[in-house]
Amino acid sequence: MRLLQSLAARLDRGRPRSGLRPADLAITLAHESERERLTRDALLKLLSEYDLTPWLATTRVVIDETAVPHSHPVLTLHARHVTAPDLLLSTFVHENIHWLLRPKLGAVSKAMAELRNLYPEIAVAPPAGAGDRQSSYLHLIVNYLELVAMRKLAGHDRAGAVFDVWRKHHYTQLYEIVLGDEFLVASVVERNGLLLPG
Repeated sequence: MRLLQSLAARLDRGRPRSGLRPADLAITLAHESERERLTRDALLKLLSEYDLTPWLATTRVVIDETAVPHSHPVLTLHARHVTAPDLLLSTFVHENIHWLLRPKLGAVSKAMAELRNLYPEIAVAPPAGAGDRQSSYLHLIVNYLELVAMRKLAGHDRAGAVFDVWRKHHYTQLYEIVLGDEFLVASVVERNGLLLPG
Protein backbone atom coordinates (compact mmCIF):
# COMPACT_ATOMS: atom_id res chain seq x y z
CA MET A 1 0.00 0.00 0.00
CA ARG A 2 2.86 2.39 0.82
CA LEU A 3 4.28 1.75 -2.64
CA LEU A 4 1.03 2.76 -4.32
CA GLN A 5 0.68 5.84 -2.12
CA SER A 6 4.23 6.88 -2.90
CA LEU A 7 3.68 6.31 -6.60
CA ALA A 8 0.52 8.37 -6.40
CA ALA A 9 2.45 11.20 -4.76
CA ARG A 10 5.08 11.01 -7.51
CA LEU A 11 2.71 10.69 -10.46
CA ASP A 12 -0.64 12.03 -9.37
CA ARG A 13 -0.65 15.77 -9.00
CA GLY A 14 -3.48 16.26 -11.41
CA ARG A 15 -5.72 14.24 -13.63
CA PRO A 16 -4.29 13.47 -17.05
CA ARG A 17 -6.52 14.13 -20.02
CA SER A 18 -6.84 11.97 -23.07
CA GLY A 19 -7.58 13.04 -26.60
CA LEU A 20 -5.53 16.20 -26.35
CA ARG A 21 -4.34 18.03 -29.43
CA PRO A 22 -1.29 20.29 -29.77
CA ALA A 23 -3.63 23.28 -29.91
CA ASP A 24 -4.76 22.41 -26.36
CA LEU A 25 -1.28 23.09 -24.94
CA ALA A 26 -0.57 26.23 -22.96
CA ILE A 27 3.18 26.82 -23.03
CA THR A 28 4.57 29.21 -20.42
CA LEU A 29 8.11 30.61 -20.32
CA ALA A 30 9.51 30.84 -16.79
CA HIS A 31 11.92 33.71 -17.50
CA GLU A 32 10.91 34.92 -20.98
CA SER A 33 14.54 34.43 -22.04
CA GLU A 34 15.69 34.04 -25.62
CA ARG A 35 16.61 30.36 -25.08
CA GLU A 36 13.18 29.66 -23.61
CA ARG A 37 11.50 31.38 -26.56
CA LEU A 38 13.62 29.39 -29.01
CA THR A 39 12.80 26.17 -27.14
CA ARG A 40 9.08 26.98 -27.26
CA ASP A 41 9.36 27.59 -31.01
CA ALA A 42 11.26 24.32 -31.44
CA LEU A 43 8.61 22.45 -29.46
CA LEU A 44 5.82 24.01 -31.52
CA LYS A 45 7.65 22.96 -34.67
CA LEU A 46 7.85 19.37 -33.37
CA LEU A 47 4.15 19.47 -32.55
CA SER A 48 3.43 20.50 -36.13
CA GLU A 49 5.77 17.91 -37.68
CA TYR A 50 4.78 14.83 -35.65
CA ASP A 51 1.48 13.39 -34.55
CA LEU A 52 2.12 13.52 -30.82
CA THR A 53 -1.55 13.12 -29.94
CA PRO A 54 -1.10 9.61 -28.44
CA TRP A 55 1.56 10.99 -26.06
CA LEU A 56 -0.10 14.24 -25.02
CA ALA A 57 -1.41 13.89 -21.49
CA THR A 58 -1.44 17.35 -19.94
CA THR A 59 -2.36 20.79 -21.23
CA ARG A 60 0.26 22.79 -19.35
CA VAL A 61 3.94 23.00 -20.26
CA VAL A 62 6.54 25.27 -18.66
CA ILE A 63 9.89 25.93 -20.28
CA ASP A 64 12.40 26.87 -17.60
CA GLU A 65 16.03 27.19 -18.56
CA THR A 66 17.06 26.69 -14.90
CA ALA A 67 15.03 23.51 -14.31
CA VAL A 68 15.69 19.82 -14.63
CA PRO A 69 12.90 18.39 -16.83
CA HIS A 70 10.09 16.86 -14.80
CA SER A 71 6.52 15.79 -15.27
CA HIS A 72 4.69 16.93 -12.13
CA PRO A 73 3.02 18.99 -10.92
CA VAL A 74 3.41 20.78 -14.28
CA LEU A 75 5.31 19.28 -17.20
CA THR A 76 8.54 21.29 -17.29
CA LEU A 77 11.26 21.32 -19.92
CA HIS A 78 14.65 23.01 -19.82
CA ALA A 79 16.13 24.98 -22.72
CA ARG A 80 19.24 22.92 -23.44
CA HIS A 81 17.96 21.06 -26.52
CA VAL A 82 16.94 24.01 -28.64
CA THR A 83 19.33 22.89 -31.40
CA ALA A 84 18.75 19.14 -30.88
CA PRO A 85 15.12 18.50 -31.85
CA ASP A 86 15.28 14.73 -31.35
CA LEU A 87 16.48 15.22 -27.77
CA LEU A 88 13.73 17.77 -27.14
CA LEU A 89 11.15 15.41 -28.64
CA SER A 90 12.34 12.52 -26.50
CA THR A 91 12.31 14.62 -23.33
CA PHE A 92 8.81 15.91 -24.04
CA VAL A 93 7.49 12.39 -24.70
CA HIS A 94 9.26 11.03 -21.59
CA GLU A 95 7.59 13.57 -19.30
CA ASN A 96 4.18 12.93 -20.87
CA ILE A 97 4.61 9.19 -20.31
CA HIS A 98 4.73 9.83 -16.56
CA TRP A 99 1.27 11.41 -16.89
CA LEU A 100 -0.02 8.59 -19.07
CA LEU A 101 0.98 5.97 -16.51
CA ARG A 102 -0.89 7.69 -13.67
CA PRO A 103 -4.22 5.93 -14.24
CA LYS A 104 -2.39 2.58 -14.28
CA LEU A 105 -0.78 2.73 -10.84
CA GLY A 106 -1.79 -0.83 -9.92
CA ALA A 107 -0.19 -2.25 -13.05
CA VAL A 108 2.84 0.00 -12.61
CA SER A 109 3.28 -1.29 -9.06
CA LYS A 110 3.13 -4.93 -10.24
CA ALA A 111 5.61 -4.26 -13.04
CA MET A 112 7.97 -2.54 -10.62
CA ALA A 113 7.82 -5.56 -8.29
CA GLU A 114 8.81 -7.82 -11.20
CA LEU A 115 11.64 -5.47 -12.13
CA ARG A 116 12.88 -5.45 -8.52
CA ASN A 117 13.20 -9.25 -8.71
CA LEU A 118 15.04 -9.04 -12.03
CA TYR A 119 17.34 -6.16 -11.02
CA PRO A 120 17.79 -6.24 -7.23
CA GLU A 121 20.98 -4.14 -7.38
CA ILE A 122 19.63 -1.24 -9.39
CA ALA A 123 21.44 2.10 -9.39
CA VAL A 124 19.90 4.80 -7.24
CA ALA A 125 22.22 7.82 -7.24
CA PRO A 126 22.33 10.04 -10.33
CA PRO A 127 23.55 9.95 -12.98
CA ALA A 128 23.26 6.13 -13.05
CA GLY A 129 19.94 6.01 -11.18
CA ALA A 130 16.88 8.19 -10.71
CA GLY A 131 17.41 9.38 -7.13
CA ASP A 132 15.77 6.55 -5.18
CA ARG A 133 15.05 2.86 -5.76
CA GLN A 134 11.39 3.35 -6.49
CA SER A 135 12.04 6.04 -9.07
CA SER A 136 14.74 3.92 -10.70
CA TYR A 137 12.34 1.00 -11.18
CA LEU A 138 9.65 3.35 -12.42
CA HIS A 139 12.11 4.79 -14.93
CA LEU A 140 12.85 1.38 -16.39
CA ILE A 141 9.20 1.38 -17.47
CA VAL A 142 9.14 5.02 -18.56
CA ASN A 143 12.43 4.78 -20.44
CA TYR A 144 11.31 1.65 -22.27
CA LEU A 145 8.06 3.35 -23.31
CA GLU A 146 10.09 6.39 -24.38
CA LEU A 147 12.19 4.13 -26.62
CA VAL A 148 9.07 2.61 -28.18
CA ALA A 149 7.59 6.07 -28.76
CA MET A 150 10.77 7.47 -30.28
CA ARG A 151 11.07 4.54 -32.65
CA LYS A 152 7.52 5.15 -33.82
CA LEU A 153 8.05 8.87 -34.18
CA ALA A 154 11.61 9.15 -35.48
CA GLY A 155 12.62 5.64 -36.57
CA HIS A 156 15.08 3.14 -35.11
CA ASP A 157 18.28 4.94 -36.10
CA ARG A 158 17.35 8.32 -34.68
CA ALA A 159 15.86 6.76 -31.55
CA GLY A 160 19.10 4.82 -31.10
CA ALA A 161 21.13 8.02 -31.47
CA VAL A 162 19.01 9.72 -28.79
CA PHE A 163 19.42 6.81 -26.40
CA ASP A 164 23.18 6.80 -27.01
CA VAL A 165 23.18 10.36 -25.67
CA TRP A 166 20.91 9.57 -22.73
CA ARG A 167 22.84 6.52 -21.56
CA LYS A 168 25.93 8.71 -21.16
CA HIS A 169 24.11 11.63 -19.56
CA HIS A 170 21.36 10.68 -17.07
CA TYR A 171 19.72 7.50 -15.80
CA THR A 172 22.76 5.90 -17.39
CA GLN A 173 22.36 2.40 -15.90
CA LEU A 174 18.61 2.50 -16.48
CA TYR A 175 18.96 3.32 -20.18
CA GLU A 176 21.66 0.62 -20.45
CA ILE A 177 19.26 -1.94 -18.97
CA VAL A 178 16.47 -0.90 -21.34
CA LEU A 179 18.80 -1.19 -24.34
CA GLY A 180 20.67 -4.30 -23.21
CA ASP A 181 17.68 -6.25 -21.87
CA GLU A 182 15.01 -4.73 -24.09
CA PHE A 183 13.02 -7.91 -24.61
CA LEU A 184 13.03 -8.71 -20.90
CA VAL A 185 11.84 -5.21 -19.93
CA ALA A 186 9.33 -5.28 -22.79
CA SER A 187 7.86 -8.55 -21.51
CA VAL A 188 7.29 -7.04 -18.05
CA VAL A 189 5.71 -3.91 -19.53
CA GLU A 190 3.48 -5.87 -21.91
CA ARG A 191 2.48 -8.52 -19.35
CA ASN A 192 1.23 -5.75 -17.07
CA GLY A 193 -0.72 -3.96 -19.79
CA LEU A 194 1.46 -0.86 -19.78
CA LEU A 195 2.06 -0.45 -23.50
CA LEU A 196 0.69 2.93 -24.49
CA PRO A 197 -1.41 3.66 -27.56
CA GLY A 198 0.45 5.18 -30.45
